[in-house]
Amino acid sequence: MAYPAKFPQLNRTELTDHARDVLVRVLRVAFPHRTFPDGPYERTADIILAEARGSTWLRVTLTQGLLTLDSLSDGDFRGLDESAATAVLRGIERTDFFGFIRRTAVLNLYDDPEVWEAVGYEGPSFDLGGYLHRGFDDLDWLPEPRIEEYDGDPLDPLPGPQRPRTGTSRVPVDVVHSSQPGDIAAQHDGVAR
Repeated sequence: MAYPAKFPQLNRTELTDHARDVLVRVLRVAFPHRTFPDGPYERTADIILAEARGSTWLRVTLTQGLLTLDSLSDGDFRGLDESAATAVLRGIERTDFFGFIRRTAVLNLYDDPEVWEAVGYEGPSFDLGGYLHRGFDDLDWLPEPRIEEYDGDPLDPLPGPQRPRTGTSRVPVDVVHSSQPGDIAAQHDGVAR
């Protein structure tokens, strides 16, 4: 990572047009969707930049991270092909810089109406009465479900822990609590009833 003491340009913490372009490229590489138009990536970059402008720490972190990406990419991260750009991002994925981008992008990129359109999501439906009568199953990119009725012999229940019979409760003694010291619940075979 680049540090402010060594690089005076970090002290200015300017978020330039070049920084925005690098950020859009970072978002495209980190969240690759061929069907997404540029608009959602650009709007997400603008949200990240706006958040960074509101906090000195975020602004320095973002500026430092974007400069570091360029320095790890022979001067311009935007010029890397997909696999090289992905490798550079994997090298910094545990940094505060990348964590800030990831958190903000997940919350905002996928909340963009253009992204909803690209994936076939019709948007929230609570204000329209819910999804029951509004195409809850009309996604055209999912295969049709295979629904078959079973008309054979009754099946045995799956093996696993047995549930207590109705009307009985078996609680291990060590979890039975009493308000009186020395008071012990009635027990039988190590189980309170």
